[in-house]
Amino acid sequence: MISIDHGGKVALVTGSGAGIGRAVARWLSEAGAHVVVNDIRGDYADAVVTEIADAGGSAEAVIADLRDDDAVDAMVEGIVERHGRLDIAVNNVGMYPPGRMPKPFTAGRGDDYREIFDQNLVLAALCGRAEAEAMSETGGVILFVSSGETTRPAPFTSIYAAAKAGLNHLVTSMAVELGPSGIRVLAMAPGTTRTEMVAAAYTEERFAEIAQSTPLRYAVEHDELARLTVFLTSDLARAITGQMILADAGAFLSRTRPENQRPES
Repeated sequence: MISIDHGGKVALVTGSGAGIGRAVARWLSEAGAHVVVNDIRGDYADAVVTEIADAGGSAEAVIADLRDDDAVDAMVEGIVERHGRLDIAVNNVGMYPPGRMPKPFTAGRGDDYREIFDQNLVLAALCGRAEAEAMSETGGVILFVSSGETTRPAPFTSIYAAAKAGLNHLVTSMAVELGPSGIRVLAMAPGTTRTEMVAAAYTEERFAEIAQSTPLRYAVEHDELARLTVFLTSDLARAITGQMILADAGAFLSRTRPENQRPES
């Protein structure tokens, strides 16, 4: 039997109070890692820590607004001070800011670009910078949650997709630069998944249509993405770096998203 053992490792999962991040935190803990659960919402982070503890795992909550550069640095520095290392970092924070939900390309304005790029590319890059510095002597794995929207054009998502595409290229550049320090850098790109952001953008009917449009006829679940994360951050995947790994039920095989699958206007 092949098993994945993250025992003795310290893992940070940003935005892990709910959704994909919550599942990733729980699965990394089940694999033996001590998990730092980061969220801006203290009650959400505490609830995940309690779930992990009740299941026999080890976790702690760090409440930080990652839009604050100083908070990012303080969070990572605090982890190293408390535990002496950071082995795994999963950068899951990325979203449409409030009031910046999907819209036609011609409706986009400067603030849409600035805020969406800031929260999906700049914020992730600054987290990666702090994490890479923490791993510079010990090595480690930095994984970014990207998006399947970077693999095919989709109506009304041009700004968000462009920001995530920039994140994919950041991964390749970081992998080349940080590889000699023993740091692997990866991106995981989910298809349309029932996150809080997606739930706010789509009706259940439209979400079901998107799921049925994939070759596998379903929407990828949070736990599936979490299991993939456990593998990609393990030594079983030690030869993989600089890659974007798609987990989208085959949605990329469609050249574009059908018009009737647009988000709510």
